[in-house]
Amino acid sequence: MAEQRNEPVRADARQNRARIIEVAREALTVSSDASLNSIAKKAGVGPGTLYRHFPTREALIVAVYRHEVERLAAYAPELLEEHPPLEALRLWFDRLAYYGRIKHGLSDVLHALTDDGLAGESYGPIIGAVATLLRACEDDGSIRPGVDPDDVLLMLGFLWRVSPGKEGEARAARLLDLVIDGLRFGAPDRP
Repeated sequence: MAEQRNEPVRADARQNRARIIEVAREALTVSSDASLNSIAKKAGVGPGTLYRHFPTREALIVAVYRHEVERLAAYAPELLEEHPPLEALRLWFDRLAYYGRIKHGLSDVLHALTDDGLAGESYGPIIGAVATLLRACEDDGSIRPGVDPDDVLLMLGFLWRVSPGKEGEARAARLLDLVIDGLRFGAPDRP
């Protein structure tokens, strides 16, 4: 049996992959029909480089999805370092709304791939971020105690139904204000 070697990925290959994912995220947010050739061109790589990293359109969409989940989960502790907990929670909700608009354009492919465990793979990091933010808000008394992160995430499912565009952004903001108001109802009085 031939020995398999795990060679490190070259720095330029990592940079190309990251650039392709970022360009694809932007392009697919604008239009779910963006061509792979147009993505390669905007990323400054040839089609061969794109296909080496992402052999299919679905592989690229999954990579964009996973990247966004990682970024969204990592954003919660960053926000808590820079903002009071309730403000951090709202800013994270805003980012989730943006993510919902990205997913809106990719929903057909992502829906087809959820049987492969893609949804389950992203649930843990996202629910962990929600739990971290809620715990910080509870600890400082800005929301009611005992809020279940799973309930909050389920409630935020409306974000995936809001249409993209300016009207959708405004609607998402109004709905997120209602969510925050609901979480604050029954919060302990602070001195």
